Order: sequence, then C-alpha cells, then structure tokens
Amino acid sequence: MSGATGVVHRAAPAEQVMITALAEGRRAERPDLVAGEEPLEIRLAGPSGPAEPVAITMRTPGHDFELAVGFLLGEGLLADQSDLRTVKYCDLPEGDPQAYNVVTVASARSVEIGRRQRNVVVHASCGVCGTTTLEQLKDRCPPVPSGQTLPASLLTLLPARLQARQRVFAETGGLHAAGIFDARGSALAVREDVGRHNAVDKLVGWAAMQRRLPLTRSVLVVSGRVSYEIVQKAAVAGIPVLVAVSAPSSLAVATAKALDMTLAGFVREGRANLYAGAWRIEGAPR
Repeated sequence: MSGATGVVHRAAPAEQVMITALAEGRRAERPDLVAGEEPLEIRLAGPSGPAEPVAITMRTPGHDFELAVGFLLGEGLLADQSDLRTVKYCDLPEGDPQAYNVVTVASARSVEIGRRQRNVVVHASCGVCGTTTLEQLKDRCPPVPSGQTLPASLLTLLPARLQARQRVFAETGGLHAAGIFDARGSALAVREDVGRHNAVDKLVGWAAMQRRLPLTRSVLVVSGRVSYEIVQKAAVAGIPVLVAVSAPSSLAVATAKALDMTLAGFVREGRANLYAGAWRIEGAPR
C-alpha cells in the first residue's frame, strides 16, 4: 500500500455529526452517527504502460481494495482472479497528502478499457455494469454448477444472521449489506456499504484476493432488493444461491433462470419466495 507523510483525512465507515432531535414537542442538540460516503476512483494498469481511470464510484470507506477488484471482475476488465497482480492506493510524491480515494489495480494481462471506461461518477445505487445483455452474460458465465442443496429451514434464517453482523448499520441505520455463507449457514465474509452493488463487489473482491473463486458451494445474502446487476455479480463469482430480504426484478429472475441459479426473495424466518432454482431448496412442502 502506498502512503505519504502528509495524511490529512481518512474517511471512516461512520462519522459523527451534530443534529437537532425533535421528540415529544422538545428539541435538543446532540451528536449522531451517519454512514460514511466518499468518492473512490478505480484505475487499472496492464503489464506495461500507465494506469488508466475506469470509474469513480461513491462508496462507504473500508475494504477499498476488495471493492476495486470486485468491480473490475464484474465489468470483465479482470477475466478472473489469476489476472490480479497488485492493488494499492495512489502513488504520490514524497510529502503529498494521501487521501485514500484512488486505488490502482495491476493486471497480469493487457486490457483494452475502450468504451467501458467511465469518466463519470457511478452513484452507489447505480449498478450499471459492463455486461449489458443476457446473452453476453451467458457467454461470460456458463450455468453455475449444481452445488449443494440447502434446507429451507436454514435458508429462512440467513437474513437474520446477516443483520446480526451489520455493525455499522446498527450504529447508523444507513447501510446495505451482503454476506457470503457456507452450506451450514456460517458467515465467511460480510461487507457493508451505502451501495448494494458495492457491498457485493467487496465480497467478490475479497474472494478473488483470497484466491477463493469460484464460490460454487456458497450462498450470497443481500439486505435489499435484487436487480439484474446483483445476479450478474453473483454469476461472475460462481455463486449458485442468491438470497434477498426484498424483491427481485423481472430481469433478475430471467437471468437467474437462464444461468440455473437459485433466487429467493422476501426471505424472512419461516418464509421465502423462490423465483428460480427451487430444486436446490429442500424440506419445504411442494
């Protein structure tokens, strides 16, 4: 990791602000915690030549390297985890302040960024990804392996287990979360962010940096709704089961079916809607 002697600011996942609280006809000034949100520029460098900017995304600071790697994998700019050489913050002249808001990923192969380069801000809720059609995604991601089945009794417990590990959400009430769980329901990794897509990117980046891809015997649990892009990111990581607290979109359902993934929405203790791949879920009445 690159650093400099003149560090002036490193944003935190949660920051304290002063608020005016209104309650029962009274008002009071007090401190409160809010979710951190800062821009992060992602750059990509090949074996030779300078790094090129790919995107600026608004994110919750923390696990920045994982976010950058996961984003590039989702965009197809890194073909797989074997492409990954190094990840570091921006190189700066001696004495310049390091703001920790630029991450450079070095790839083992030459990359043509071309039209996929993003010189605009990608908002945390945006999720517009490099694979723009279902057919393109199917070319990149063959149907996921069948993997293990999952008891319905365990499936419906996973959102609560995710929420129990949402530390910053508990402090701020302002973050999404995503978690990777094994077939026994144990959390392997959980990440939080103001953006649903960023939280998933951080998990994919974590797996790539740990050389754990593909996650063919894992379950992805997300705290909100499921769009096509969330299914895409799960497919790139080889995840066979995707569980959500809220609803999926129509394209998310179609994509999950096309890739033979299991997609469950509105999952609560004792309840779930299975939109695709219901055969992987055992123990529920048919």
